[in-house]
This record gives sequence, structure tokens and C-alpha cells, in this order.
Amino acid sequence: MIRKIVVINSKGGCGKTTLSTNLASYYASHGYPTALFDYDPQDSAARWLAQRPEHLAGIYGVAAAHSPEENITRSFQLRVPPGTQRLILDTPASLKRMELIEILRDAWAIIVPILPSTIDSCVTSDFIMQLDKEVRLHAPDASLAIVANRVRRNTRAFQTLMKFLEEKDLSPVACLRDSQNYVHASADGIGIHDMKATLTRVDREHWQDLIDWLEAEPLHSDVDPPDTEKQRSIA
Repeated sequence: MIRKIVVINSKGGCGKTTLSTNLASYYASHGYPTALFDYDPQDSAARWLAQRPEHLAGIYGVAAAHSPEENITRSFQLRVPPGTQRLILDTPASLKRMELIEILRDAWAIIVPILPSTIDSCVTSDFIMQLDKEVRLHAPDASLAIVANRVRRNTRAFQTLMKFLEEKDLSPVACLRDSQNYVHASADGIGIHDMKATLTRVDREHWQDLIDWLEAEPLHSDVDPPDTEKQRSIA
């Protein structure tokens, strides 16, 4: 059974690709066969994947924003390798309805990143209301979570965001700090969990809230668990 995780928000620049690539690298580095589909025409996630060092755990990638090559069907282009356990979808800010339906179909989890700004809060709140209607129709079993991204906890902007989300009953499952570690990781085609633990300890702690939410339910019985020995060696 594949767990399909969609990272989505109509607001550009909120960190969807950063969240998607780091999710993919987390699962791959922890022994889960992982795929990353890039639906953004800018190809940021696809370029990140192309830079990924060969000695790290592999991630299957698809530049899903582009039409398949000649004589290849769309369904074949979007095929997922057998045995894949985690499928991460990085999405663009603008999606046509039929594209949105394709992306949401069979989703297991939907993550909406949000930045600590008034504009981002309002736009994201409106987007979630629209998204909820499509989720009910096309991904009724999916769970939805808000992730506060690039936050600085001791700022008025962060406090304002948290108050806004609380009033909307949209409490985030995780708050990821504004860290240069993400910049360095992106440039090297890696993720936070591929870097030295001593350098990313705080970031890993913040990520754990999101991972705990995603993995709250036990894996389906017909899916082999990840290599626990490998997990211990990475921790």
C-alpha cells in the first residue's frame, strides 16, 4: 500500500518544494522506498533530485508537470515503481480543477504549508475552504494538516499567525523554523535528515511533530516495514 502525500497551497513561495524534498529525503533515508512527483512547471523538485548524491538513498522522480514523451501515455508516465511505500507530490501555486482532482485522487495525507504573514494567512485560509470541498469529493479518506513554515518563534508575526490559525480552528501539526540548513540542503540535493545530526538537531526535533502525525496509524499489513537496523544507524 502506497501512502500518497500531497503538499499543496495556492499561495506561491510558502515552501512547498522545501517541504516535499525534505519529506522525500526523510523517508528514503529511513528505509522507505520513496517516489517524488514534481507537478510544478518550474521543476524545482526535479532539479533538486537530479543533484542528489549517488551514495544517498535513491528516490524515484517524475517531472509530472510536463507532457509525456511521444508514444508514452500519461498513465505510464505517472506509474509508481512496485514496492513504493511513500509517494510525495510537490504542486504548483496554480492548478486547473482537473489537475487538482488528479493530484488529490487516492491521497492519504494533504499538507498545507503556511508562512507567518497576514497575506499568507488570509490566502491560505480561503484556499483551505475551497480545497476542503474537493477533498471531500475526491480524497474522502485523506487527512489534512497545516505546517507553519520558516517561523521565528519569538516574533510578533509568528504569534499573530498562531492566533489566526487558532481562531480558524487550523492549529498546525508542526512549526518549522527559518533555518539556513534548508538553503544548504537544497543546493546539494539533500534534506535535513541527510545532513549531520549535530548540525540539524533542532530542525529534526521540529520535523518529528510532522512525522509523528504522518505515521500516527500503523502501516498496512501488506507493506513491509522499513529496515530498522538502517533507522538506528541514521538516528
